[in-house]
Amino acid sequence: MPNLRNAKKALRQTKKRTLENNVVKRAYKQAMKDVTKSLEKGEKNAAELIQQAQKKLGKAAKKGVIKKNTAARKLSRLMKRANASAGDKK
Repeated sequence: MPNLRNAKKALRQTKKRTLENNVVKRAYKQAMKDVTKSLEKGEKNAAELIQQAQKKLGKAAKKGVIKKNTAARKLSRLMKRANASAGDKK
């Protein structure tokens, strides 16, 4: 446990920020899982779910939870999977 007043405050801030970051992380990870499941099942609402995942990744990157390039890489791989599954249907 910290002894100094500013160290105690820093600990409080860290705990609060960690909770907020975890909420954002959980949101984009769940969105990615939803898209993946939808693509595997071949559901029609995959485009909407991809849009939601893109939005969640963008917000996570903007808030600094993940880096910008990480978000771009994850979205790129997701779109690659989506396009491949769309090609299978044709």
